[in-house]
Amino acid sequence: MDGAKTFFLYTLGCKVNAYDAQALREALCSRGYAEVASPGRAGLIVVNTCAVTARAASESRGLAAGFRRDHPQARVVAAGCAVRAVPDFLAGLADLDAEPGIAALAARIASGEDAGAPTARPSPDSGRTDSPPPPGPPDPGISDFPRARAVLKVQDGCSHGCTYCIVPRARGPSRSRPVEAVTSEARRLAQAGFREIVISGINLGHYGRDLPGAPDFWDLLSALERALAASHPGRVRLRLSSLDPGMLTQKALDILAGGAAVCPHLHVSLQSADPGVLAAMGRGHYQPGRIADFVSALGRVWPAMALGVDLLTGFPGESEAAFRATLEFCARLPLTYAHVFPYSRRPGTRAATLPGHLPAEAKKKRARALRELAAERKAAFARRVAGLTRVSFVAETLHPAHGVCEYYLECRLDDPVPGDIRVRDLVPAAPAAAEGTRLVVRAPSPGKGEKT
Repeated sequence: MDGAKTFFLYTLGCKVNAYDAQALREALCSRGYAEVASPGRAGLIVVNTCAVTARAASESRGLAAGFRRDHPQARVVAAGCAVRAVPDFLAGLADLDAEPGIAALAARIASGEDAGAPTARPSPDSGRTDSPPPPGPPDPGISDFPRARAVLKVQDGCSHGCTYCIVPRARGPSRSRPVEAVTSEARRLAQAGFREIVISGINLGHYGRDLPGAPDFWDLLSALERALAASHPGRVRLRLSSLDPGMLTQKALDILAGGAAVCPHLHVSLQSADPGVLAAMGRGHYQPGRIADFVSALGRVWPAMALGVDLLTGFPGESEAAFRATLEFCARLPLTYAHVFPYSRRPGTRAATLPGHLPAEAKKKRARALRELAAERKAAFARRVAGLTRVSFVAETLHPAHGVCEYYLECRLDDPVPGDIRVRDLVPAAPAAAEGTRLVVRAPSPGKGEKT
């Protein structure tokens, strides 16, 4: 194997990063490169960085520097969010190549650019939210994914600018993929054997604003349902990634109520339930009470429904009363899990300069209270789902058979795996019991897995 035509890819961060990594992988392979399992065998090493927290950016930088030090035979490229968002990311790393946008890099390689050519270092203002989209051809798309549940990116970037968030600097302004490109890619992934597709983006609420006719996310979801119903009827389900609360409209309710392929699972970027804190966050465009009303109405369509939220606690100026408002609001919601983050100061964001920063211990205490509530709700939900007649999970491993069911609970079969079940199959099974937050299910009858 030609070492100059081999690559090793290391990815940190979110689902969109994982998608971009797969696009780069496919682009490199289309140009004659072969992926290797060890960086020591690679002629090209790419670190797909993350900047969502200061810790993630620091870890990204340390990994890139370590690869450069330990593998002098390779060209090492730091790519993606941290490169673009952190002004001093490359300080002291003179021998490291950099690429601000990994999706743009994948597109350029797919269109014929030499992957071995050095790249220009990003300018300090390359992540400004008023800067144009990264140059290069449109997203090249993917035909495969390294996990059993495929991620489909429909949108990138964010033009909102929450006061605590560095993502717009990392990803640039919102850009949407055309509906036709998304539905075509969904059909490709279904044809490749994927039985669950996770619809993802940086800010799904901004989907379509830059497209002709301005279709919104719910128009896209409806188009996806129709496309998959025509090509793979009843064999592929869709899972929605994080939704902005402002997206939870009557139109959203109508589309979800009329569809058949979407998992009964919502994940909402709530952050706080206190209007004053939301205003300070730059998120005054929604009212928590309307979220509760939407969830209540959707519960009449989805009697069993997974509901997750993102929560950012200990924001500058968050009083004890404001925190209590969030805790009590979450206690009233039919919550089944939560992703809870104590606020951390990010240089370059407006929130970093706000007054009223809380002590670390206070932030940890509030996060702990929210996590305890979420853990109780998750365990109770697992017990409830264990009483249903049937669930189905996408097989991620076979020995033991393990995966995630439509209600976003981990499942495993408590009986031997029937011989015809494969990884990626959608496996129907009767629940048996709940162990903590993991659902244990009985094996389906042989031959009942849904396959191409």
